[in-house]
Amino acid sequence: MFGAAYIGRFQPFHKGHYSALKWILEREGSVVICIGSAQHSHRPENPFTFAERYEMIWLQLRADGLLDRVAIVGVPDSDMHSTWVALVLHYCPPFKTAYSNDPLTVRLFREAGIPVHPIPFFSRDRYEATRIRQLMAAGGGWEELVPPMVASYIRERRLDVRVRQLFRNKRELESEIAGGRLP
Repeated sequence: MFGAAYIGRFQPFHKGHYSALKWILEREGSVVICIGSAQHSHRPENPFTFAERYEMIWLQLRADGLLDRVAIVGVPDSDMHSTWVALVLHYCPPFKTAYSNDPLTVRLFREAGIPVHPIPFFSRDRYEATRIRQLMAAGGGWEELVPPMVASYIRERRLDVRVRQLFRNKRELESEIAGGRLP
């Protein structure tokens, strides 16, 4: 049984996430990383696929010798919040407690009788996934905010280019709608 589940979308997995994971590992010994919204990708708020998020995290854990203490799984969203914890339990190996700062996630786990603990924010003003995606969309300044293997993975696969294109497409569509240029 794993000590804890660490739940997040990890779009992308950044240094704040990694610091939180290490903090949880110090307390629990082993962690299941639950990649939420596993079915979503190719949108500005969820640009990376589950497989891409899995691989970027796995590569960093391998580089740092942590794979023997961490499992990585994908968990899809549910349209019914009351069934989501059951999905997490279905997709994940057994764990004792969960870690999250998301109010809905905390509520759902507590209602299911599973202990939930908050995670300290590690330089939240600096390490915040929305901001990192915006920096990617702007063309730079994001690489130092993610672990080195994650940065290499994103660059080598040109996923930062995808993020720029997704943001540009969204802005163009919003502009066309605002300008009345769409039927």
